[in-house]
Amino acid sequence: MKRSKHRGHKEDRNGDEPAILETEDLDRQGMFMGGGPDPDTISLASVTAVTTNVSNKRSKPDIKMEPSAGRPVDYQVSVTVIEARQLVGLNMDPVVCVEIGEDKKYTSMKESTNCPYYNEYFVFDFHVPPDVMFDKILKLSVIHSKNLLRSGTLVGTFKLDVGTIYFQQEHQFYHKWAVLSDPDDITAGCKGYVKCDIAVVAKGDNIKTPHKANESDEDDIEGNLLLPEGVPAERQWARYYLKIYRAEGLPRMNTSIMANVKKAFIGENKDLVDPYVQVQFAGQKGKTSVQKSCYEPIWNEQIVFTEMFPPLCKRMKIQLRDSDKVNDVAIGTHFIDLRKIANDGDKGFLPTLGPAWVNMYGSTRTYTLMDEYQELNEGLGEGVSFRARLLISLGMEILDTASPEITSSTEVQVEGVPNISETATGKMEEFFLFGSFLEATMIDRKIGDKPISFEVAIGNYGNEVDGVVKPKTKGRKGGDGDEEESELIQNSSEEEMDDDDDLTSVAVTPPMKPVITDRNYFHLPYFERKPCIYIKSWWQDQKRRLYNANIIDNIAHKLEDGLNDVQEIIKTEKAYPERRLRGVLEELSHGCSQFLSLANKDQNQSGRTKLDRERLKLCMAEVESIGQQAKTMRTQVKKSTVRDKIKLAQNFLLKLRFLADEPQHSVPDVFIWMISNGKRIAYARVPSKDILFSNLEEETGKDCGKVKTIFLRIPGKKGFGPAGWTVQAKIEIYLWLGLNRQRKDYLSGLPNGFEENKLSKGPGLPSSPPISLTYMMKQIFQLRVHMYQARSLFAADSTGLSDPFARVFFSTQSQVTEVLAETLCPTWDQLLVFENVELFGTASELRDDPPIIVLEIYDQDTVGKADFMGRTFAKPVVKMADEHYGPPRFPPQLEYYQIYRGNCTAGEMLAAFELLQIGPNGKADLPPIDGPTDMDRGPILPVPLGIRPVLSKYRIEVLFWGLRDLKRVNLAQVDRPRVDIECAGKGVQSALIPNYKKNPNFSTLVKWFEVDLPENELLHPPLNIRVVDCRAFGRYTLVGSHAVTSLRKFIHRASDKQANNWSTTEEIVVVSLEQEPNFKKMDTVVKLDSCSDAVVKVEDDEKDGKGKKKKRKKGDEIEEEELDESMLDWWSKYFASIETLTEALKAQEAALSDSEDKDDMDLADGGDIKPDDSPVKGTKRGKGKKEKKKPVDLSERRKPKLDELKVYPKELESEYDNFEDWLHTFNLFRGKGGDDEDQNMADEDRIIGKFKGSLCMYKVSMSDDMSRDMGFDSNMGMFQNIPHNDPINILVRVYVIRATDLHPADINGKADPYIAIKLGKTEIKDKENYISKQLNPLFGKSFDIEATFPMDSTLTVSIFDWDLVGTDDLIGETKIDLENRYYSKHRATCGVASNYAIHGYNVWRDPMKPTQILAKLCKEGKLDGPHYGPGGRVKVANRVFMAATEIEDENGLKKQTDEHLALTVLRHWEEIPRVGCKLIPEHVETRPLLHPDKQGIEQGRIEMWVDMFPKDMTAPGPALDIAPRKPKKFELRVIVWNTDEVVLEDDDIFTGEKSSDIFVRGWLKGQQEDKQDTDVHYHSITGEGNFNWRFVYPFDYLMAEEKIVISKKESMFAWDETEYKIPARLNLQVWDADHFSADDFLGAIELDLNRFPRGAKTAKQCTIEMVTNEAEMPMVSIFKQKRIKGWWPFVARDENDEFELTGKVEAELHLLTGEEAEKFPVGEGRNEPEPLEKPNRPDTSLLWFLTPFKAIKHLICNQYKWLAIKIVTVLLLLAIVALFLYSMPGYMVKKMMGA
Repeated sequence: MKRSKHRGHKEDRNGDEPAILETEDLDRQGMFMGGGPDPDTISLASVTAVTTNVSNKRSKPDIKMEPSAGRPVDYQVSVTVIEARQLVGLNMDPVVCVEIGEDKKYTSMKESTNCPYYNEYFVFDFHVPPDVMFDKILKLSVIHSKNLLRSGTLVGTFKLDVGTIYFQQEHQFYHKWAVLSDPDDITAGCKGYVKCDIAVVAKGDNIKTPHKANESDEDDIEGNLLLPEGVPAERQWARYYLKIYRAEGLPRMNTSIMANVKKAFIGENKDLVDPYVQVQFAGQKGKTSVQKSCYEPIWNEQIVFTEMFPPLCKRMKIQLRDSDKVNDVAIGTHFIDLRKIANDGDKGFLPTLGPAWVNMYGSTRTYTLMDEYQELNEGLGEGVSFRARLLISLGMEILDTASPEITSSTEVQVEGVPNISETATGKMEEFFLFGSFLEATMIDRKIGDKPISFEVAIGNYGNEVDGVVKPKTKGRKGGDGDEEESELIQNSSEEEMDDDDDLTSVAVTPPMKPVITDRNYFHLPYFERKPCIYIKSWWQDQKRRLYNANIIDNIAHKLEDGLNDVQEIIKTEKAYPERRLRGVLEELSHGCSQFLSLANKDQNQSGRTKLDRERLKLCMAEVESIGQQAKTMRTQVKKSTVRDKIKLAQNFLLKLRFLADEPQHSVPDVFIWMISNGKRIAYARVPSKDILFSNLEEETGKDCGKVKTIFLRIPGKKGFGPAGWTVQAKIEIYLWLGLNRQRKDYLSGLPNGFEENKLSKGPGLPSSPPISLTYMMKQIFQLRVHMYQARSLFAADSTGLSDPFARVFFSTQSQVTEVLAETLCPTWDQLLVFENVELFGTASELRDDPPIIVLEIYDQDTVGKADFMGRTFAKPVVKMADEHYGPPRFPPQLEYYQIYRGNCTAGEMLAAFELLQIGPNGKADLPPIDGPTDMDRGPILPVPLGIRPVLSKYRIEVLFWGLRDLKRVNLAQVDRPRVDIECAGKGVQSALIPNYKKNPNFSTLVKWFEVDLPENELLHPPLNIRVVDCRAFGRYTLVGSHAVTSLRKFIHRASDKQANNWSTTEEIVVVSLEQEPNFKKMDTVVKLDSCSDAVVKVEDDEKDGKGKKKKRKKGDEIEEEELDESMLDWWSKYFASIETLTEALKAQEAALSDSEDKDDMDLADGGDIKPDDSPVKGTKRGKGKKEKKKPVDLSERRKPKLDELKVYPKELESEYDNFEDWLHTFNLFRGKGGDDEDQNMADEDRIIGKFKGSLCMYKVSMSDDMSRDMGFDSNMGMFQNIPHNDPINILVRVYVIRATDLHPADINGKADPYIAIKLGKTEIKDKENYISKQLNPLFGKSFDIEATFPMDSTLTVSIFDWDLVGTDDLIGETKIDLENRYYSKHRATCGVASNYAIHGYNVWRDPMKPTQILAKLCKEGKLDGPHYGPGGRVKVANRVFMAATEIEDENGLKKQTDEHLALTVLRHWEEIPRVGCKLIPEHVETRPLLHPDKQGIEQGRIEMWVDMFPKDMTAPGPALDIAPRKPKKFELRVIVWNTDEVVLEDDDIFTGEKSSDIFVRGWLKGQQEDKQDTDVHYHSITGEGNFNWRFVYPFDYLMAEEKIVISKKESMFAWDETEYKIPARLNLQVWDADHFSADDFLGAIELDLNRFPRGAKTAKQCTIEMVTNEAEMPMVSIFKQKRIKGWWPFVARDENDEFELTGKVEAELHLLTGEEAEKFPVGEGRNEPEPLEKPNRPDTSLLWFLTPFKAIKHLICNQYKWLAIKIVTVLLLLAIVALFLYSMPGYMVKKMMGA
């Protein structure tokens, strides 16, 4: 089979890429010289099995079988509503509603405030396909005064789709402000802000929660809006106009039976579909009208959406539906992605589309009552057939909300639009599609017994159901009817005209009965006669769109292949990856410049839309810039930067792929269906642009005129999972699509040597296409498949192993390897020979382009069918009869091929393939097969010598430590386990563990075995670890197994002699006691020549010798922060450390965002925070760039100097490589592998236990050098100096500080968490100390547990939710392997503090003092030292450290000590040569909490640390007290003296002048029920009020967190009090008192007691600026000032939402501690004790009481005149009725009696 002719011979490797030639030549010389394969020449094909080995001339098959779209995934959306600000409205009671799709959740209601503080957390769980999830709209709304009876009024909403959140960094928005707008009034502007965190987690994502920083820097609302990058802060309202003109090609919607019934009743045969279009966008829906009974409906309507621009919703969903009495069904769905039809760059354009046709795909067109693929029509999953096409256009205008004629609501509107001209979408052209089926193999045996045919359809043409539309009826399609038709014919050439008359399309191959290939598959016996199909169809000619997309596509394909090549070269460690990358970039820039020259043609073609022009501009600009960048990048590629540059190039690839995706369709995709016995079985979908022909090669589709291997798939949902992984059929098909008039060489790409067979139509009609091809030429080949081994295969049996065999398919033959029992890493070492393979085509074509080989791996089962385990493809190396069998191409090299199972990788296979032509002399000319002579395997041929790897002898030593956490196997406990190690057929067994319960460790620690392994490390076979349980009567049960796929990390490399050179230097590192900004101190050590003695001093300008602080330069403002030692506690240290961590993370981000060129500089500069920085100091480290240059002036950073600990934002294991420095943990698996998308997730359930131990391998020749080492214990081999594994008793002390972001467990969206700890048999449940209704509980507890290693080695810390009734639910848990920590050389038993102190908050907590620890470490590491010298020096090995030598005890006495010296060495232990490593500092780790049922999704985090103390040493002191700080009692006394300029609300009854009856109300935020009011100052005419009134507010306050603590019951039904922490804010409001109606709110001010503007001295100086322009005002804190008096403004919002000044208040704030308040009590109001004098109010305010009658007269006569008249009238009427009823009976009686 052949590749297209017009390409050079085998040029795909090195034709256009001069950059790689040198390397290939070098490789080849290497081969000749070395005689054998040089390790560098072995190419590894893994990632790109298909890309590198399959040539460019034949199309590449797609290896991933399963459609990824449409499979449901678990998602969790978590929303924290923190607070709202600046809500518009007076005195409101706001509630926030969070709504995703149908789910709604509400926060609690906050009373009378415009800036409520909630801090409530909501979680939504979903299990839906990604597309559905990302289209869901998340809506935040603020509702005012909602309660049980009324729904409340909407203040404003904010919406965005979930996809926008998911594609943010870390899948989240953190502490961002959402802007609220009112959907019913778009002229209104911003309605307030809601601050929230939103995160979307899919299964397996891990989200880094940024550490909770202090909230001060987030008050900048404008700078932290909840918008994705690049969206402007000011979004405007816009109208989106979607015009829907008409549709065509709708499928027949009713069965013939129904049609007949209807016909009987109605008497005519109508079209049986009532279509309408429904559009969904940004959570709103619009519909067109319904066109009754119409297959070609014309609507001419537009649907208008009003939404902000840019919208935060990515997709518009357009659905064509059939209206029905019972239920409407979707006919087809199309999504418009707004990112593809708009561009936000400087030269960007607004969303625009069309007018253009969009094609809709969905289920098959055959109508059945129950459509099994209905959801394909809903837009889920890949459509399997054309459904209809719809003519639409989309436009958009930005509204000027100020103009009066705009309707202010956002309701969806539907309006009519004028008809559109026929040619608007382009001129109708006749297209011609030709296809030839060259081979159909691998047909599933279930369908193999019936005849099979293939149908090809493009749009409605060629579809059996609709029948072929003949050109006669083309008028309907083409619009103008016969005139256009005849015109076409006259313009066409003579010969075409003849066959146009009755050219029918041939769209289906003749049915043919399959022939058996092997047990699983059949094939169709085409042999030399290949069936063809051809279809004529008519479409608007929009080739230019497709051509441009193709050019970009081709650039992208080349780039992708090139990058895969480079990654291969890196992975296989070949030389010069940078040269290949340069070649790739050169090719990229060349391709880009080609695009620029080609894309601009056919400008004036009809049917070009605005989007075409804009996209062309965009593509030109983008492609040009990519070309430029590639050019410049090419010059910067160096060996060191290859990896970074690959990353950048991958961004280019993403961009190109994005540009190539054309939003306006033209020609629909081609569908190929396999039909068996009238049933549609399997399909393939080929995008029409891929097979579109152009005269220019660059514009041609990648599969046009080429042979493509296509695997047919099962349609719809059935195609998910294992069912969809078996191939239904593999076809080799040749396709060509182009204009009918271009069709002269549509056959030229076929393999040569055929004759055409046409339909007999009589003489003189030569030009109709062939219906089949007969091949005259065939070549005979022998295929040799060298199957060496596979690794990391899928576990298909319940034991956790498989019995794999491989099946190889080539052309119509197949063979299998032998079955190897119970392994995931089979070494088949088998040669399969396929004799007499017949291939059609000329020899030279076949040499360049052989067909592909398909390999499938199965698991043999004793009963039933073999299970499918994976598949891969390969291309053989071809040798023609006249070529020599020898280097460089032969013998072929073994390569790794990546195996896929569905879309997941499922292992790798090592194999080689050669295809040898059998010449005229028969098989005699073929190279002989010379296998190794020493193996006799009967009929099975081993892999021949030249191809199998060269082996040498290795020794593998195994350290057997123990087994852990073994679960039950077949319901029985494991009692006497043993471990078997096997590698390449050799192995060793551990000692038997006699009683697993008593002691799960092995008695013999080290064993070894020798084995022959390949010299090339990349080809090393995996090593298998199996655990078996020895049961009674000599039975063995497999417990679990583990395959170590790569042994590279266990290869022992002899230490380099060079490495010891530097140990001759002597460096003195001077470290002062108070370490200020020490980055890694070594940075400052000047490295001198390795032989000289270097003495380097590091000065620390921060302190003078005694450690006293130097005098401050900048004012004395800061003095008050001098710390009082007695006040400090562990929490001071913790909060200081958290702050340092946040700064470090910020600095890290800053360093990352700095441009690339600076990267290298920053890294050297401490810009990136490595775990080996000494535990964090009290300065901002990480701002290191500046700080190193100058001494840091402490006053710049208002942070007192504290000893800190290190806060790790993740678990300790991830920082220290799981503590596997010498003891490794291997998970043992059992049970079948999961069939889920992410196989690694399913693996967690399969873990049945752990094996602890280690491996070490080396060539046998090396072992001699090792043993000369002194103190070498020959029994221990390479594992010298490891501790013994006897049981050991330990005291474990667990400190739990707090948990954050817990998953809510109760209906109210909260949880009542408490801690549970389990270690071995000990379980502690701290149930009585649960924390009520809190998702961020502060625990501050420590627990002591005694444990014995190895039995109790896994510590589980869980958080449970306390429930009054029923069992408590687990929220999440974390597991810690204590044993690895205990034995690790990082010394994770007890963290090393930053300073040594013997009393105070930083007391040393390890029972061993630093000197003892140091002495022990030196002894274990066989180091010389420590030697303590005079002058505060200590020498260890060849390092000298300096530090202070005195320490103060409690009474302030100084003592001499070496502890500081020893501690300095410990904190720099990683700098000690040979044995040095980072010792774990005093720390807090943050561990994710997981729930076994919700795998991979974090349920919150816990901050904690663990100390371990061996029982045989001195006992440790008491545990640190980390109990949460108790809030301190304070009392705030606020005296309201006077008000001024208060707005006047009431009109005076008599004089009509304005006045107000003023009073002031105040409360502390969160304590609304404790609100206090002054008395009323009546009838103030000037807005002045005199009060002299005192408010008293006692409150509990946490100094460190700046929060007030309130405990109150949530509701009357609550069981217990809930604790809230709320910012300390004082609210003062001014009101106008009314007697009969509600009081009127006039204005308010909120003062944050920690930072509020200093009050003005006089009322005049008091302005509204103090509120609106806070940033410029001098700020004060009541906690520092204690007493403040001044004037503050009251503000309210006017109609335009602007702040206006509504009054001023003179107040005095006085803060006392609880004790002081008790000593000096005062009364509220003006009461005793300490009464305030009465205010001096003018007596007009008593007018009311002097003239009661006047007032009443005024009320009745003026204000309520009509009301009074109405009341009197009604009373009169009532009296009359009553009298009537009273006298009626009497009169009746009189009348009747006739009296």
